[in-house]
Amino acid sequence: MLGLAELRVRVRLEDGQVAEESLEADSEQDCISVEYRKADGTFITLLADFKQEVKIFRTLILGELERGQSQFQALCFVTRLRRNEIIPSDSMAKLRQKNPRTVRQAEELRGLENLNMEVAVNFSKALQLSPHIHNICSEAQEAIYTRKEDVGFWLERGVDGSMFELQPSSVDIPDLERCKLCTDLWKPCLCTYTLSIEWYPCMLKYCKNRDASGKASTYKCGIRSCQKAYSFSYFVPQKQLCLWDEET
Repeated sequence: MLGLAELRVRVRLEDGQVAEESLEADSEQDCISVEYRKADGTFITLLADFKQEVKIFRTLILGELERGQSQFQALCFVTRLRRNEIIPSDSMAKLRQKNPRTVRQAEELRGLENLNMEVAVNFSKALQLSPHIHNICSEAQEAIYTRKEDVGFWLERGVDGSMFELQPSSVDIPDLERCKLCTDLWKPCLCTYTLSIEWYPCMLKYCKNRDASGKASTYKCGIRSCQKAYSFSYFVPQKQLCLWDEET
């Protein structure tokens, strides 16, 4: 992203580890991104495209080479961006880091959202959904997923429906089970991947002021930070593509 503002924030992850988040705002393209790396090497990215009302989650998971996986596995989950989920890009661009060594924790915990990603997105046709998909999801071309309800919203806005493909369900495959219960590495199953955005500016704070005549007015005086977790469920043609989803 060109012409962007970047902020680096130290945050405490759910496992107690401290990570450095990179928050970038591009007011020209009207988008923001949040990125961090977990202790196990997993790289998480959230990009919010305000122009297209699209959120893109990407995760790069280090592969288990001894179990026949490639060096890393990439996943992309695309959902509708709703109003007031996150502060505007121009407000994000104005944020400044005051205490760089402080480890921050979110003021508001927004809980876990479960999302059924029943639809696959065709990477080569996804440009009109959001131009950022080609950059963010280039390593996950065969693993881009979204929800039926979000597809309905985008179709109403005139997006080409041929980029979406409904994935197999238990109706199509009667013995389809969750990957964590599946013992056959080469059998199709329903995978679950959970990620968390530990700290992000979700709301603007407004303060009140009075002028000399006593007239009241409000002005922006800071941000409120939030934490939110997402659990994505989606079809995989073989359990080998979902090795993290195992019972311990």
